[in-house]
Amino acid sequence: MKYSLLFLGLIGLATSAVADIQDPPAGDYGPTRKLARGVSNMLFGVTEIPVTVGQVNSEEGNSAAASFGVIKGTGRAFARFGVGFYEAILWPFPVYKGTYYPVLRSDIPWTHRGYSEFPPEPGNETKYPYVRDY
Repeated sequence: MKYSLLFLGLIGLATSAVADIQDPPAGDYGPTRKLARGVSNMLFGVTEIPVTVGQVNSEEGNSAAASFGVIKGTGRAFARFGVGFYEAILWPFPVYKGTYYPVLRSDIPWTHRGYSEFPPEPGNETKYPYVRDY
């Protein structure tokens, strides 16, 4: 009886010691998230057009939004579709720098080509600042 309680105590201590590595930091990005990201980028990447038009309109005005905003948004939509196709086809393999991290990674505000991981959400409250004006 005494040894069984000691044994159970040691087992409990050993299982709590390995609990930290059960959810590693790279566990957030896996093959299923890569597949979901690729499919959503292919299906909803076209939302880059109205979001980019609105962004250019607020920064540079109506004329720029009607010409440059549409062209820039269309280019971003094609880029998002291409990367989405790439990720959807190669979803089981960690091909981008040996990981499942997204190819469109940068959200840096001082670059002109900063993409988010998933397509933008026009008109909805979101965590990405390019949808909100307040």
